[in-house]
Amino acid sequence: MLNKIKHTLELVKFSHTIFVLPFALSAFLLAFYDKFPDSFGTPFFYNKIMWIAVAMASGRSGAMAFNRVIDKKIDAKNIRTKGRTLPKGELTTLYGVTFGIISYIVLIIAAYELNFTCFALSPLVIIFITFYSFTKRFTFFSHLALGISMALGPIGAWLAVTGGLDYKILILGVAVIFWGAGFDILYAIMDYGFDTANGLFSVPARFGIKNAVIISRVLHFFALICLIYLYFLFNLNFLYIIGIILVTCFFSYEHLLVYRSLSNIDMAFFTMNGYISITFFIFIFASVAYSGLFGKI
Repeated sequence: MLNKIKHTLELVKFSHTIFVLPFALSAFLLAFYDKFPDSFGTPFFYNKIMWIAVAMASGRSGAMAFNRVIDKKIDAKNIRTKGRTLPKGELTTLYGVTFGIISYIVLIIAAYELNFTCFALSPLVIIFITFYSFTKRFTFFSHLALGISMALGPIGAWLAVTGGLDYKILILGVAVIFWGAGFDILYAIMDYGFDTANGLFSVPARFGIKNAVIISRVLHFFALICLIYLYFLFNLNFLYIIGIILVTCFFSYEHLLVYRSLSNIDMAFFTMNGYISITFFIFIFASVAYSGLFGKI
């Protein structure tokens, strides 16, 4: 049983939830800060955060399970990925599909508990985040498809609280799209040889490694511009500015690592992007807390 749990967590890379969940929680805080400042600390507040966390974890787990199932044959051919759970036979394809379906059912239940809008949109979300896994077979825009999948987290969290969209949260969504696409392009450099040899689509395979690094830098620059713009949209305070300065430093160091050596991509991908998302959430939290809106908690 312990091995089954271990292999399941490896199947869905559960630890990578740390990339997107902080942005979803940040959107959750901004929604209350902007729309329901008097509802902090109420049962409504805690109910929303609980089901948002469930929806995020289950949605991402389902998407990753199906990604591994869909890419099983490709992963088995790739030296970098042939040690993954499904190619090694540690879990069966049927198990992966079953786990993915159960995860999506949990997502739908969580969406239902949040509000009707989330519930109604949940099938479309499931279709898109599953469809993403096929995109590298026909377009190098697959990186943007991943970014959009990630952006559905914070946008969904906003919808869960407010029941509607707002251009303010779309700016955060765009930031996440650029951020996710940018780091996915860097990650794809590790598969440059395999992708070009097997007819798979990626920015490095299409434009070369040097240009891919430049494109990633440009996308991360625009992500930072969007994050800075949030300061004005939500009338945040100096604590948020401190957070953005730190996030900028992490972005810069991520690209410095890649500039020094492509062998640093793993560290740039896993470590720096974890720091970016967590730091952003911490300073959103600090900025809102400083405004005195956490008095009821």
